[in-house]
Amino acid sequence: MIGSLIKATERCILFLSLSLDILEGPLGSELRIEGVIHMSVNIDVKELFEAGVHFGHKTSRWHPKMAPYIHSKRDGSHIIDLTQTAVMLEGALDFLTKITGEGKQVLIVGTKRQAQKAVKEAAAETGMPYVTERWLGGMLTNRNTIGGRVKHLKRLEEDMANGKLASRYSKLEVQRYQEEIEQMNINYGGIKNMVARPGAVFVTDVLHDVNAVREAKKLNISVVAIVDTNADPSQIDYPIPANDDAIKSIQKITDYVVSAISGGAQKAAKSAAKETADKDEKISEVK
Repeated sequence: MIGSLIKATERCILFLSLSLDILEGPLGSELRIEGVIHMSVNIDVKELFEAGVHFGHKTSRWHPKMAPYIHSKRDGSHIIDLTQTAVMLEGALDFLTKITGEGKQVLIVGTKRQAQKAVKEAAAETGMPYVTERWLGGMLTNRNTIGGRVKHLKRLEEDMANGKLASRYSKLEVQRYQEEIEQMNINYGGIKNMVARPGAVFVTDVLHDVNAVREAKKLNISVVAIVDTNADPSQIDYPIPANDDAIKSIQKITDYVVSAISGGAQKAAKSAAKETADKDEKISEVK
């Protein structure tokens, strides 16, 4: 019990320390008492803290370029500066809102076990393409091959749905086709409706999904990513300093990303509706 009280006290002291840094910094005037920073998407620093966003890796595993985003050391591990997390998260969310507001897609990538559930839920809520299984080489850079596999998958699904396969093949062969469809959906299901070139890529772990980052950079597609203390933030267009191992931390950052994407998508829908209404009005005037 005493150990639990000590840990709770340490957490309170750490949160107070982080809060004071924010209040004394450039974001201080934007911070309410309850810890909400007024940005395009309200960022609650207390919620970031409670989700464990501030916990970094062991000090022996750190990347020197993460130094500006580190608050302190504790029990041999780095503590991420939530002031910097809030600032960088704001910039990333504004960018995602802008991109989706232009009607572009955001590819959401999280193949690590801790991130898979959050990524699938985010994709389902926003209607964006996603990858939660192994990143297949060329998913971005070799669209001819990947696109061919996706077309094959869609064709099989269509033939299965309209009964064409059942009327042409035996039950055993149809079962094999069904198994092929299921396997292909594991690999390509999340990108079936992805355009050839998404507007941005959001990655939950830049080391685990380094191939996704490399392919996006090769095509000059902007990358928004959670970057822990053991990774190089200079390789990412919009790095978000945060714990990339804890499920709660990944979920919290992804929730903010979903809000930004949804906000931009709503703007795009309103803009499209207005353009349609204007066109209809012009046609009516001509008649």
